[in-house]
Order: sequence, then C-alpha cells, then structure tokens
Amino acid sequence: MQTPKKIAVVGSGLVGSLLAIYLRKAGHTVHIYDRSPDIRQIQFSGRSINLAMSNRGWKALDGVGVGDAVREIAIPMGKRAIHLVDKLNFQNYGQEGECIYSISRGILNRKMIDLAEEAGAEFFFEHKIWDVTLDDATLHIGETERGAWEEKKYDMVFGADGAFSRIRHRMQRQSMFNYSQEFLNIGYKELNIPANLDGTHKLDKNSFHIWPRGDYMLIALPNLDGSFTCTLFMPFDGENSFSSLTERKDVEVFFEKNFPDSIEVIPNLAEDFFKNPTSTLVTMKCFPWTYEDKVALIGDACHAIVPFYGQGMNAGFEDISYLYEMMEKYGDDWEIIFSEYQIDRKPNADAIAELSYRNFMEMSSKTADEKFLLQKKIEKSFSDKYPDKWIPLYSRVTFSDRPYTEALTLGDEQNAIMEEVMRIPNIKAIWDSPEIEKKMLELLK
Repeated sequence: MQTPKKIAVVGSGLVGSLLAIYLRKAGHTVHIYDRSPDIRQIQFSGRSINLAMSNRGWKALDGVGVGDAVREIAIPMGKRAIHLVDKLNFQNYGQEGECIYSISRGILNRKMIDLAEEAGAEFFFEHKIWDVTLDDATLHIGETERGAWEEKKYDMVFGADGAFSRIRHRMQRQSMFNYSQEFLNIGYKELNIPANLDGTHKLDKNSFHIWPRGDYMLIALPNLDGSFTCTLFMPFDGENSFSSLTERKDVEVFFEKNFPDSIEVIPNLAEDFFKNPTSTLVTMKCFPWTYEDKVALIGDACHAIVPFYGQGMNAGFEDISYLYEMMEKYGDDWEIIFSEYQIDRKPNADAIAELSYRNFMEMSSKTADEKFLLQKKIEKSFSDKYPDKWIPLYSRVTFSDRPYTEALTLGDEQNAIMEEVMRIPNIKAIWDSPEIEKKMLELLK
C-alpha cells in the first residue's frame, strides 16, 4: 500500500471522478475542484456526443467495482445501421455478443460524481483554478483571473481538466515542454430524435446509426428514455457546410435531400439546429505529462482526440488503469510511477489520435462504399476462421485492451494485405473461395 497523501484533482468530468475513486482505493485524501456548477443540479443538453463505452472503459470501471452501476445506464449496440439515401444496411461490430455501449455523457457524469462521493472524495464546485505552483503542488483559486487568489497546498495535483486545461497551461510555460493543437475544419451539432409516445425507440435501439455522406455525416446513439442523441458532423465552410445553412428552409431542404429517412423522426429539426451551438473538434498533444512527483496530466488534458473511434473516454479511463498498476508496482516512488505512466501512455495516445482521425474517413465515406463493405466481409470471414491470425483493426481497438500502438501497426499491415486482395480480378465473385483464403495466408507470412 501507499503512504496516504493529500491529492487535488482538477476537473470533475468522467476521468477526474474515476481517478478520484482509484486514489481513494489507494488510501489517499482526495479533493476535486471544478469551475462549473455541480452537473447534478443543472439541466444538461445541447453539446454532447453520446459516449460509446468499450472494453478498455469497462476494465477500468470494473477494476474499482463500479462497472455494474454504470451498466444499468448503458445500452448495448452490436452493429452499425448504415442509412444510405435509398436503403438501410446493417454491419455487425465484432464476434457474436461483442457490443459497444451507448451512454449519455450527462447521465454518466452525474453517476460518476455520486460514486466518487460514495468512495469518500470531496467535491468543490464553482471553484476556479487559475494557476498551480508546480514545485510544491499549490493551487491558486479565485473568482477572477486578475482578482485575489486563495492558495491551497497539496502533496500532489492531477490535471483532469480537459483539452483546454489550466494545469497544462502552467506546464506549457516551462522549457522543453512540447505542445500542439490541431482543429479539424469539421464541426458538430447536436440534434434529437425523441421517443415514440409509448416510450419506445423510433429506430433500432441496439444499433449505432450512421448516415454517411462523404465529407459530412449524421450519427444517432440510443438513450434509456427512448430518444436518440444525434450528431451532425460537417465542414464549417464550403458547399455542404454549416455556413451554407443559414435559414430554416435551407436546413429542411438539405435534410430532405440528403437524409430523407431522418425527416419524420427529427420533428424539431430546425429549432434544434439553430438553438444548439456548433462545436469544434480538436486533437491536442503534449509532452511531458508530469512534473517530478508533484503534478500529472490525465485524459483529455494531455491527449484530446476527435470522437470518430469512440475512444476518448475509453483512453482516459485506460490512463487510470495503467497509472494504478504502476502505483501497485512501485509503492511510494511517485517519480518513477509518473515516469512509467507517461512513457507508456504517450505513444498509445498518439496512436489512437491517428486512428480516430482516420476513422472519420471510414465512417463518413467508406461505410457507404460497396467495395469497402466487401472488404470488411472478407476480413470478417477470414478472422472467424483464423482468429489467432487476424483480429480486425476495429476489434483490436474496441474489444481488446492490447496497446493502441499495436493496433495501429498491425492495422496498417492488414490494410496493405487487403489492398492486394481487393485488386484480384473478379474478387466480388470469388471472395469466399479456397484460393482467396490461401492467398491471404501467404500474404500474412
């Protein structure tokens, strides 16, 4: 066990709350600070992409005994429902029974705060942290950036305060700190599919719904109350873009033309479109993530990614799993705990950032492409026969806890093999034949 310390966690989001539960499990005193009001007291909407919990996330939750409490608010999705303009295709995610789970961000965040309080963590809402003294883990708290500040000294501070972290902002001002942020020219907007009058779902409730349209797309994930949270992703500027949809009529015409089967299920389309903000998507990278044995960044504060692999929360939760393993291994040597943590997690965070960026292309364009769907069919069939030789990239990321770096490397190798297979003449007719199987086995060598 570790010697108990007094630890501050900045940020009461999903990662901050779960981290607090783990730190309590290890016997520490934990105070969590957040500049916002208590999310449990406020109405939450308008800026969310539902979360897709997968293996890495469940592993972290189960590791501290809270997985079952979260399963009660999760809906399994075993397949993609791909809405083409004129038809609906279904595509299973993994092996039989493998699912990702849709969870409302607001509902999960409330639940995580409750669970952290039950574990003995103390929350301080509406406390703005403006700065941290790295050398002695002192937080500087005040109403305004220019006004009077109160100092709170801790043994250690964790920055779990998201992509625009104040704790990281302080670390960035040291020499040899690398930092980059890159915004996509694609934004997103939340829309809503309400439940039927009897509380049932208007679309298949155990599917992740995608309307792939090339450079833009719509997705919908189920909620417990029968509704779906929809997210429209599209460029800020250009022909099909947020800037081209300025009038109510433009929005209605655009949806009628491009998402015809969504019209009858999104009754408040124009209201939602103009009421909800258009949000940005950013990839943020930095290094180092830690300062001596005093301060560490975790989750989006050190590796914000775009949401197209549904791995942002899962990757943040996996940071915590790995950190806790190091705590168990090295006891009170926090300097080596922090060092091992950042050395292992940084390349994995970079790998999932790259995979997430690429997955936008897959979801928005390729899922509508017959050739791509055939490729996936060939991969699935081969993987079913040779599960030890071929785990599809999506399964490696989503249904395993093998390193993201490995998924990226092996995914690239598999893709090179599949490019060769897809070039075989008449592949559409002969894909399910012994000769294609033999060819793939040879290429794997």
